Amino acid sequence: MKYVVDCSAAFKWYVSEPESAKALRLRDDARAGVHELIAPDHFPIEVENALLLAERRGRIAPGDFQLHLADLLAELPGLVTAPPLLVRAGEIALARRSSRYDCLYVALAERENCEFVTADAQMVRDLRPHFPFIVPLISLP
Repeated sequence: MKYVVDCSAAFKWYVSEPESAKALRLRDDARAGVHELIAPDHFPIEVENALLLAERRGRIAPGDFQLHLADLLAELPGLVTAPPLLVRAGEIALARRSSRYDCLYVALAERENCEFVTADAQMVRDLRPHFPFIVPLISLP
């Protein structure tokens, strides 16, 4: 099975939060070949920024940003080039008043006919009624 994964879920691979165990299971199952993870090619930039902010705010120890970034870059999900997704992501963003960045994930999952796993509760609330393939991380086993 293939899943689109976003920054909100991947961030939990490195920073202990509610649902981190589910996020780690998703990542570890992908590492074991149980399923495949994919993301638009801006994904590592989003995760990198979130980790940098976490270190600046004291949520992770000084120096952990570099360690986590190295781990992320060593085992990225399959990255899909964003430009072919831009038109559809823009349509979704305009229609649903959502972030174009978020809508790139939605457009990718729609194109790949797979589920999109996110820990972003607002995205689930706003977009899932229109895109039932959006799966809240909390709902995973």
